[in-house]
Amino acid sequence: MPADLTRAAVLDALKSVATPAGGSNIVDAGLVSEVVLANRKVYFAISVPADRAAALEPLRRAAEAAVRRLDGVDGVSATLTAERAPGTAAPSTRPTASAAPHQRPIQAGSAPAPRPGARGTPIVVPGVKYIVAVASGKGGVGKSTTAVNLALGFQALGRRVGILDADIYGPSVPRLLGLSGKPQLNEQKQIKPMQGYGLAVMSMGFLVDEGTPVIWRGPMVISALTQMLREVAWGGLDVLVVDMPPGTGDVQITMAQQVPLAGAVIVSTPQDLALIDARKGLAMFQQVSVPVLGFVENMSYFLCPACGARSDIFDHGGAHAEADRLGVPFLGEIPLHMEIRANSDLGTPIVATAPDSPHAAIYRTIAERCWTSLEGGAGAKAAPRIVIE
Repeated sequence: MPADLTRAAVLDALKSVATPAGGSNIVDAGLVSEVVLANRKVYFAISVPADRAAALEPLRRAAEAAVRRLDGVDGVSATLTAERAPGTAAPSTRPTASAAPHQRPIQAGSAPAPRPGARGTPIVVPGVKYIVAVASGKGGVGKSTTAVNLALGFQALGRRVGILDADIYGPSVPRLLGLSGKPQLNEQKQIKPMQGYGLAVMSMGFLVDEGTPVIWRGPMVISALTQMLREVAWGGLDVLVVDMPPGTGDVQITMAQQVPLAGAVIVSTPQDLALIDARKGLAMFQQVSVPVLGFVENMSYFLCPACGARSDIFDHGGAHAEADRLGVPFLGEIPLHMEIRANSDLGTPIVATAPDSPHAAIYRTIAERCWTSLEGGAGAKAAPRIVIE
């Protein structure tokens, strides 16, 4: 990052932007917060009245333009935030030491965040036929491993596939695909996705060191994800798999509302504790009108590599039974197996490196079932397109 690209320089540039009422600038008026600089990208938030968010979109664009003129800036993303109304619940976002109280996200260029069940103005990505979310109600159920191998399963069917690691706080996709390095820009100033086993790949893990925590709050995370969706040169893809963050908080809901998802795959282990959270994930997608392509039961059973004996360590069949009870498809069960774990740790996903294994066949079958649902219209949405400002 250039030595002269500092937070102070960003704030000085923003002083050229007048407040909506005039007579001052947005910095001196205390409207600018959460200025973050990362790899020649600048992120910041502007506090505005909730009922004027849509009308103040020109202010956001003017602020981005002022910062973009600084030397050494490759990208700018401003987010409008608003004080929440008295008596409303605080958002479920990850707190930081510098978090300002009583704020909730308002998507850039849209009206205030829509109520549950509403779909806001979508983030559009051109050239992608279907966007599929892989989600889980809780962490630790193997969602990211499933997402990577599902993407490779789509590819094995002859599809053009990309994967977006939307887990800003705990990105796993670079490690699972054995990728490292920094993405580059093309001539149109779009980010060129990394390439892994024929997949187009984008992750926050490429932009921050593996051991560096990301401590942004909800609005900043949404801003970063928006950039990774609409400012990446994905090219022509049949499927973009999105590895969602675990849980059903503000970030997940906003992503489900704003991204034109063709469908969602919910990953769970068989035991009751995981299924409780899987139900919440299903309910979240139903509330925002995203079709659920089905449940996957991960770590479904264990086969001893020495004796071949089967052990249902986390119980068995719970996700299948839950899918039947809730009236959603059951896509398949994936065993708890050392080869899957070892290949994941090594960055050599089993579908790509052991395509003739029975485990790879399971992932390909799940991908085929998802593709059949997508092509059958279960989750088809209008093809998205990127808007670069």
